[in-house]
Amino acid sequence: MGLLDDKVCLITGAGRGIGRATALLFAQEGAKLIVNDLGCAGDGRQAGEDVDPSVADELAQEIVSGGGQAISSTHDVSSANGAADLVALALSQFGQVDVLVNNAGVLRDKTFLKLSEEDFDAVLGINLRGSFLCSQAAARSMVARGGSIINTTSVAGLLGNYGQTNDSAAKAGVYGLTRASSIELQRYGIRVNAVAPLAKTRLTAGLPMFESVETMTPAHVAPVHLYLASDLSRETSGTVIGVAGGRLSVFRLVESPGKFKDEDAGVWSAQEIAEHFRAR
Repeated sequence: MGLLDDKVCLITGAGRGIGRATALLFAQEGAKLIVNDLGCAGDGRQAGEDVDPSVADELAQEIVSGGGQAISSTHDVSSANGAADLVALALSQFGQVDVLVNNAGVLRDKTFLKLSEEDFDAVLGINLRGSFLCSQAAARSMVARGGSIINTTSVAGLLGNYGQTNDSAAKAGVYGLTRASSIELQRYGIRVNAVAPLAKTRLTAGLPMFESVETMTPAHVAPVHLYLASDLSRETSGTVIGVAGGRLSVFRLVESPGKFKDEDAGVWSAQEIAEHFRAR
């Protein structure tokens, strides 16, 4: 018996890297898969040496050849119609949706003062808008039976990172999307979690930190997706799991104890605020 027997799973950005590793692991665990990928370049453009529209189809064929069940999709998840049609494909082929992994993402790194509006919008369109649209479409189909939605945030989104204002803004938005939707959807038995992966993929291989690193791979991330997709995590929702090679962690937004002012109706002066920040 596999952990995902009889579960129908949608994975966006499934053609390469983390999405591919997750799809192959899900197939081993008995999932029926819709593997979605436009095959675009790492920056989301449809031109470049790493553009390959066949990646989703090739992955689906590989899974089927290995005895699994998979259907490919090249729907554009950053559009409402694309997200709706992706879910409709799963419903027409398999009759239900149990798991959604919002893994599709692009990068267009630029320092803040050089970041164009186009590059800002392109990254938010896939990384945040795509996660929202797919989550909403999938959740509507999960209301009657429950399910699991797994989003992708990042260390850049949770802590910030140089040259990644667009991705940081998008992935911080994914954190908020995860937290708010987990609260709203719990009444339907739909749990929503997120993964913050740090892994060497085609999007990150050029970063200095990964030049000589081979110990943080997509294969380290896939089991976390499996955990969150399976019934092993049935009591877990609204959680962000960090994955960096063999290290797992949980990210939490923590508020300090604070300090309360009794006098002056609780109104702080700017000078008093400065004094307490210096004394902190």
